[in-house]
Amino acid sequence: MKKGTPKFAVFALGENGQIRSALREIDDVHSKEPKAGQEQNWTPGEDEQIPDELHYANRMTEYLLQHDSNPSELLRLAVRAQHLQRWEVPRADYPMNRMGYLSWRTAQKKRQATHAEEICLSCGYSTEEAARVGALVRKEDMKRDAECQVLEDVACLVFLADQFEKFEQEHGEDREKIVNILRKTWAKMSERGHELALQIKMSDQAKGLVAEALET
Repeated sequence: MKKGTPKFAVFALGENGQIRSALREIDDVHSKEPKAGQEQNWTPGEDEQIPDELHYANRMTEYLLQHDSNPSELLRLAVRAQHLQRWEVPRADYPMNRMGYLSWRTAQKKRQATHAEEICLSCGYSTEEAARVGALVRKEDMKRDAECQVLEDVACLVFLADQFEKFEQEHGEDREKIVNILRKTWAKMSERGHELALQIKMSDQAKGLVAEALET
């Protein structure tokens, strides 16, 4: 349960014009996630519940600014647009195996990128700028695109900070699987990502699993 997360947290850096409009539209989409009892749960905030995906977007932005205090405008948009309307395509719509997961993830990235591009265009960004946001959302060219690597780092950091302990509880009987996931997550990250990951507060159990993953 997380508290104190504002409903909208996109204006902290004094945005104006196009980026202000685009961030607001992205958050408007996140805010339409169904309430508890439907497809997704909401996260308790300080004064009200907020959609899980809006909470996720807030956390992505928080870790982006820890990673880079002055990220580009287009990277900020791409980071904020991760998981855009993710609830519209449930994981259960695909086979519950690795191939099904990969197909679902690819479909999600393409769909989210298209929607993010549409928002950018509607807010006055050029076709090239919108396409760049879409490419980042799809995480194209991970090996050579520094901004794409930053986005991947941020997603991994949010997983470790917000989602890993729940994942560990759900799969606690399969320690090998958990450690393997941690190794794969670590391998996706840059040195800066590793530095930030080691600063995340975790339970002793989670810390032990991370240490085990990094030993081999």
